Amino acid sequence: MNVNFFVTCIGDALKSRMARDSVLLLEKLGCHVNFPEKQGCCGQPAINSGYIKEAIPGMKNLIAALEENDDPIISPAGSCTYAVKSYPTYLAEEPEWALRAEKVAARMQDLTSFIVNKLGVVDVGASLQGRAVYHPSCSLARKLGVKDEPLTLLKNVRGLELLPFAEQDTCCGFGGTFSVKMAEISGEMVKEKVSHLMEVRPEYLIGADVSCLLNISGRLQREGQKVKVMHIAEVLMSR
Repeated sequence: MNVNFFVTCIGDALKSRMARDSVLLLEKLGCHVNFPEKQGCCGQPAINSGYIKEAIPGMKNLIAALEENDDPIISPAGSCTYAVKSYPTYLAEEPEWALRAEKVAARMQDLTSFIVNKLGVVDVGASLQGRAVYHPSCSLARKLGVKDEPLTLLKNVRGLELLPFAEQDTCCGFGGTFSVKMAEISGEMVKEKVSHLMEVRPEYLIGADVSCLLNISGRLQREGQKVKVMHIAEVLMSR
């Protein structure tokens, strides 16, 4: 199957291993991965800050970049996936662009959802020894409704023990620019998240949204906790 890969800003600038492993995973599962070279930021930071008008040129640029074929567009970040899927609403006053946005949005899929629901794969042959907790990001679980797919894939990773923890579904406090505008509240939220997950003494923290992982990882480091933080793509490529 031919697919397009939407790398995301964080994947491009900060977490290249996550992006690499996402592509390698798709290729391992039989996909031919195309990278639309003109892709840019989805505009999520501006959108979350209320700068919708200012974000529209970037939205149009990304739409145009992703129109080079009709193949599925795979993203390793739920927050970016949701942002693109919301484009038709933001472009509603421009019918032609709204229609183009709808077509792109319909093709945009989260990595784990695509693997489980489109490829029909629940076991990718991964192996990772240790105790782990999974953080379901707000964008992925609540906005996109992708809850079971990441867990299904992780439960089939050989040697990995998934541990439930208190308040597992609560927000980590990142929320894009929320962590900047409401830094004190955000700090307390991630502090509480780390407190709960450390109660079960995991060796790994796994998530499917890098922004959340960066936030929680920062708190873990400040507390001196020795927990390895991994994107689910990195876990699924572990052998």
